[in-house]
Amino acid sequence: MNGTTTTTGHNHNPNPPSPSPTKSFLSPVSKQIFPKPPRILIIGAGSRGTAYAEAALSSTNSLVAAIAEPLAYKRHDFGRKFIWGPSSSPSPGQAFASWRDWVAYEVSRRERAKAGVEEGVEEGVDAVFVCVLDEMHEEVVCGIAGLGVHVCVEKPLATSLRACVAMFKALKGEGEGRGGGRRETIFGMCHVLRYSPHNMLLRHLVREQEVVGDVLSVEHVEPVGWWHFSHSYVRGNWRKESTTAPSLLTKSCHDIDWLLWMLCSPANDADTEPHLPSHITSTGSRKFFRKERKPKAAGDATNCLSCAHEQDCKYSAKKIYLDKHLKEGITDWPVKIVNPEIEDCYNTQGLEAASNKLLDNLREDWPADMPTEEVEKRPWFGRCVWEADNDVCDDQCVTITWDDDPLASDDDGKPILRHRGAKTAQFHMIAFTEKQCERRGRIYGADGEIEYDSKTIRVHDFSTGRTQVHKPYQAGGGHGGGDEGLARQFLMAVNAADSQEMPTARAQRKYLGCDLEEAFLSHAMVFAAEDARTRRKVIDWRQWWNDAVEPNLHQR
Repeated sequence: MNGTTTTTGHNHNPNPPSPSPTKSFLSPVSKQIFPKPPRILIIGAGSRGTAYAEAALSSTNSLVAAIAEPLAYKRHDFGRKFIWGPSSSPSPGQAFASWRDWVAYEVSRRERAKAGVEEGVEEGVDAVFVCVLDEMHEEVVCGIAGLGVHVCVEKPLATSLRACVAMFKALKGEGEGRGGGRRETIFGMCHVLRYSPHNMLLRHLVREQEVVGDVLSVEHVEPVGWWHFSHSYVRGNWRKESTTAPSLLTKSCHDIDWLLWMLCSPANDADTEPHLPSHITSTGSRKFFRKERKPKAAGDATNCLSCAHEQDCKYSAKKIYLDKHLKEGITDWPVKIVNPEIEDCYNTQGLEAASNKLLDNLREDWPADMPTEEVEKRPWFGRCVWEADNDVCDDQCVTITWDDDPLASDDDGKPILRHRGAKTAQFHMIAFTEKQCERRGRIYGADGEIEYDSKTIRVHDFSTGRTQVHKPYQAGGGHGGGDEGLARQFLMAVNAADSQEMPTARAQRKYLGCDLEEAFLSHAMVFAAEDARTRRKVIDWRQWWNDAVEPNLHQR
């Protein structure tokens, strides 16, 4: 009998075998209470550092113990919100102007603790969230890896393959623990798409329940959002490959990771080799945000606030930041990215003062004689989107192909291809969309088809003709609950390792479902795709890995 049934996250009970992250797609997860709450250092008080501080505090009883941030206003604003409170000042060990200052303090703190020359030496931290600019990840992670603290890194891991290799090597080494011993550490990669209730249910249906049988093809789309792309990738920090990285890495590395998690990684915690792709190809370019597309009415204007076309332009910085956000009472992202003090100004002096402060920022434009290196050091949020110095792709497609790769044969010598048969994944990152980062796609299997967006999963069974609609629990916070899910699972792994509840490697797999090797693999796939795009070639994965990666991993 044909028909459609609907299943919500609250009454669907698939009884997944892995107890830790997977059940959070059923209903809200209780706040995790640790007997000894992990102490956290956040490096970088921007939007992502703030997001993980909020996620850690809302999902666990962990303590945000310290902040390292060079901008004094952001450092103290963060501290007042999460560490020492609105009416206090930082105590020793709570606030640092740089990560290097924290390292120096931590080395000294350990020396004082070992020497026993002082009573009441401050407590250190157990875990660090690295939330600085992408291009700084390498120096920070390599600089703290030897201290033996658990590390969670905002995506992407780094902006070049060379830097990823350097970080991989640093993190694989053993560091000195807080007690002075040597120990393994938990590694977290902020591929938050893995940890949203929606995506955990989707993977459970595909890989564990096998509701569509063997997967043959996937189409996955990241709709960035028309004004979001202009904010971050035309005017903002991620606009130039030379200073950050290609947009496939900075925006969509966790989409490539998601595809590998769905199609490549083992279905559960069993020790099974991943089904690695055979070939990768990619096409993409900066199609729209370039001078050739500039409306004639804009003339020679390079800034929105001095442009005759501004009132008719949907990319007007004034419309996006002032009309669309600040006038609606939104003082957080993206307005706070333009000026970190806007929220405080709005709350204490009102809309008019905040608007004037915001417009002053939007009027800023670089003069013709400003050196290029000075222009590239900062974002310019009032700059004309067709006159900016951006060069990253605003439209890109990646195709990943798998060949048959059986691990064994049956009694008749027939290859066993369960989850290891030939398949294809197509990924599309596109700027010009109504939806903002609300992924959508289709999964085509031998027995059925899945259609998904960020809220609903529709499973159609070929044999019965029935369609079942799943509506996972909608968690709050960033990335559909992925921020909170990642923070919770990372801190659960930290707690399990530090309390010696289980070996560190087991805690890594049980609670995070991903380790450093898997995170490194998905980043390497992005770099291979970029090689394919820029060289206009089809990349043989194994050959590329052997040529570009393997020699560097073993080089001393």
